[in-house]
Amino acid sequence: MRPLVMVRDSLSDLPELRPPAGYAIRTFQAGDEAQWEQIVASSFETPRSFQAVMREDPSFQPERMFFAVHNGRAVATAAAWYHPLWGGQYGYLHFVGVRPEYRGRRLGYWISLAALKRFQAEHRTMAALETESFMVPAIKTYLRLGFQPQLTADTLDAWHRLSDAYNLKLSFPLESWLTGLDERL
Repeated sequence: MRPLVMVRDSLSDLPELRPPAGYAIRTFQAGDEAQWEQIVASSFETPRSFQAVMREDPSFQPERMFFAVHNGRAVATAAAWYHPLWGGQYGYLHFVGVRPEYRGRRLGYWISLAALKRFQAEHRTMAALETESFMVPAIKTYLRLGFQPQLTADTLDAWHRLSDAYNLKLSFPLESWLTGLDERL
């Protein structure tokens, strides 16, 4: 199945970045590679190499990588990436992850918001991301951040099932969007 795409069509109205008490948000520092790998492995249940996935990517810049830190330990991460596929006005929210024992504290929201703020600093006007239909807490976070689904013929059923099963608050009713679907594809 294809990944689900979500887009935030404006970055002009981002809320203030105020992480929970006891947590700080910072950018990448030398030595964060192992912590990133641990967060990502526990979030996606698949080990990834920081060197291969992040450092070797042309988008890598330390100021584009964010970590939520608690008592000196990195517990969440997100990257404010640039992906040429999307074009210069888009920032690409990449590898958002939270250690399992820190979930439920909205750290995914705050770390993603830090990345969106970076897009603003880079004068990007929109943001995009890709996710999977089983990542319901992440999808809810992205909706709270103002992202909306980009419906395609390949993902329409998945978005409809998610909307029904989890009562997702989409900015448009799926049924009304379906009218004229073939003409838009």
